[in-house]
Amino acid sequence: MSEYRRGSMVGAILLIGLGILFLYGNLRPGLDPWWLLARYWPLLLVFLGLGKLWDHYRRRTDPDAASKRWLGGGEIAIIVLVVLFGGALSLGRGRMTWSSGKHIHDVQTVDLAGAQSAKVHIEMPAGHLDLSGGASKALEGTFDYYESEGKPTVSHEVVGNQGEVSITQEGPHTHFLRRGGNNWTVHLNKELPTDLKINVGAGQGEFQLGGLSLTGLEINMGAGQVTVDLRGDWKKDLEATIEGGVGQATIRLPDDVGVRVHATSGIGSISASGLEHRDDYYVNSAYGKSPVTLRLNIDKGIGTIDLVSDHSSRHSSDE
Repeated sequence: MSEYRRGSMVGAILLIGLGILFLYGNLRPGLDPWWLLARYWPLLLVFLGLGKLWDHYRRRTDPDAASKRWLGGGEIAIIVLVVLFGGALSLGRGRMTWSSGKHIHDVQTVDLAGAQSAKVHIEMPAGHLDLSGGASKALEGTFDYYESEGKPTVSHEVVGNQGEVSITQEGPHTHFLRRGGNNWTVHLNKELPTDLKINVGAGQGEFQLGGLSLTGLEINMGAGQVTVDLRGDWKKDLEATIEGGVGQATIRLPDDVGVRVHATSGIGSISASGLEHRDDYYVNSAYGKSPVTLRLNIDKGIGTIDLVSDHSSRHSSDE
């Protein structure tokens, strides 16, 4: 019984600590905790492991230690880590380098002549990524970044009837107490069937994917906030995977297309507006009735998952 309480205390203290860090960041404009967590989030695992080792040692030397102590090693380790993170943010204030080198604005266009389908892979180490449809060619991108972060590289080729596009960036992107200046805006062609894979190390992602001809979707977000808007006209079924380490995921869903979502959050919460919980899934009213189905698997390590159906959004706005 004491082990259950202890595990619950670790999660509660971790959420409270993260909340305090982000509240501090909101009250101190210019301080962004995401960049600190992006580089040093593995310390969470290290400190939790040290806490478990301490608890194990205490139990071996004193079997009654668990009942005597209100805080265990895990709780103490998380408190120390949060204090260290908070001190790093506070001491770094006024010395942070928010930009480095020349600011560059670059526009690139990809034309996959002869391709009947495409695979698009976007690899962004850190920053803000906006993605939507509207490209007249296969892909159109606008890239704002600082010179020291490295130039985003857009490579592409057509093999047979399939085109492949890769967007990557080489350079020192994320530094301790230093925020990058990456802002990418990418537009895809709505008519071209596309298998889309997105990896963002840390930052924010705004993905308006409704109406695109997606044949597959995979999103990996290390630390940060991601909004995935799937409202729109879907002609074919879609299998999608959305994974994240630390942060918040907001998924906007249609109500006229069948939706089935399997969502898990290690430490955090899941909210579902306008959806019904059946067994291990969240489904909308059109699930099993419409000819098209969106099947989503969402996994968040630490943070929140907000599932919002198009019907519930309209209902809220009408009120």
